[in-house]
Amino acid sequence: MKPFIRFLAPACAAALASEAAGQTASCTGPESDVKLYVDVEGVRSSDGLVAVTLYADKASKFLRKRGSLYVGRVAARAGTTSVCIHLPSAGIYALAVYHDADADRGFDRTGVGLPDEGFGFSNNPRVFLGMPAWSSVRLSVPRTDLRTRIRLRYP
Repeated sequence: MKPFIRFLAPACAAALASEAAGQTASCTGPESDVKLYVDVEGVRSSDGLVAVTLYADKASKFLRKRGSLYVGRVAARAGTTSVCIHLPSAGIYALAVYHDADADRGFDRTGVGLPDEGFGFSNNPRVFLGMPAWSSVRLSVPRTDLRTRIRLRYP
């Protein structure tokens, strides 16, 4: 085996093992010591991207233009798409997720303003003709490497 290939083999094996365990090989967002793994369930197709928007513990910024800390995007995978995101630190956050099936990097809405793509929120609150209450989406992340699940709802 050539030295370069011998060097790469363990790294490739580790990456494949983490994929098999449901973790992504790398995390989105500004690098930090705190990672959160998000399993986005109910993704209808492998078209486009899955976007995970991270919000700080501030109700006034939730779902507002320029209110998020950042948006991480990964290729969609039908069924469950796993996303790893870096958090600034342990604490309270909220997540909004959507399946950007056309990969236009925007959340599509119908002519009357209703969602036109699959979406979900941390803690999977019930949503009926409006946005969820801030208290229902707050997610405590006391340490690194925690995993949460968000189920997409399609219109």
